[in-house]
Amino acid sequence: MKIVSYNVNGIRSALSKNFLSWLQATNADVVCLQEIKASPDQLVDLPLLEQLGYEHYWNPAQKKGYSGTAILTRITPKHVEYGCGMEDYDCEGRILRADFEHCSVMSAYFPSGSSGDHRQFFKYRFLDHFREYIDKLKTEYPRLVLCGDLNICHRAIDIHNPKSNANSSGFLPAEREWMENFLESGFVDTFRHLNQEPHNYTWWSYRANARNKNLGWRIDYAMASKALEQNIRRSAILCEAKHSDHCPVLLELSFQ
Repeated sequence: MKIVSYNVNGIRSALSKNFLSWLQATNADVVCLQEIKASPDQLVDLPLLEQLGYEHYWNPAQKKGYSGTAILTRITPKHVEYGCGMEDYDCEGRILRADFEHCSVMSAYFPSGSSGDHRQFFKYRFLDHFREYIDKLKTEYPRLVLCGDLNICHRAIDIHNPKSNANSSGFLPAEREWMENFLESGFVDTFRHLNQEPHNYTWWSYRANARNKNLGWRIDYAMASKALEQNIRRSAILCEAKHSDHCPVLLELSFQ
């Protein structure tokens, strides 16, 4: 199973930048999207997605042009779950899950706290609630893939300038501790599982020519539960894709 996760920072914007050609060339089985910023009724390209063989499931935010997640899949899910049952987050379309024969795949868009203290507190509350939610979910669906923009850099290797960003939302000690505890609870950061090299990022500011200088953050992940660790075959950052200020991440699992 070839899984791709991509914060597209607006699906309509991405579609205007040859996203469909990229999608066809990438040839993924399951594509998890975040920050779609649109509802399906606003998308005229849905028949083209279907021509590429994708079923599509959308969980937009109630607020127009904001947040939201989607899953495109060439494998028909056994079940699709919209949200996590918590209204504060579900109204922002932050969680979408598709259950398949061999595993369940979740597209998640964690809140950012960069706009001020109010949203940082909201982010911390989300992290606490999400951890409770995922711990329960794991007992029912032990073979779980969590894909998405988690808005947290785990370690210093995951950010271009850890010293100057020590007090920045996304790299705060409490956020990094949450990520450490989350992984210790039974998840694998699949990219770091196979690659310990520095300077691998998934998001760059639009300012100061950051992407060309590779001054980035690794905040997009494909996490696999420990039950899937032996199925991991490849994990990569697809930094050549430029439809967004993020780039996609790839996870390939083998079920034989």
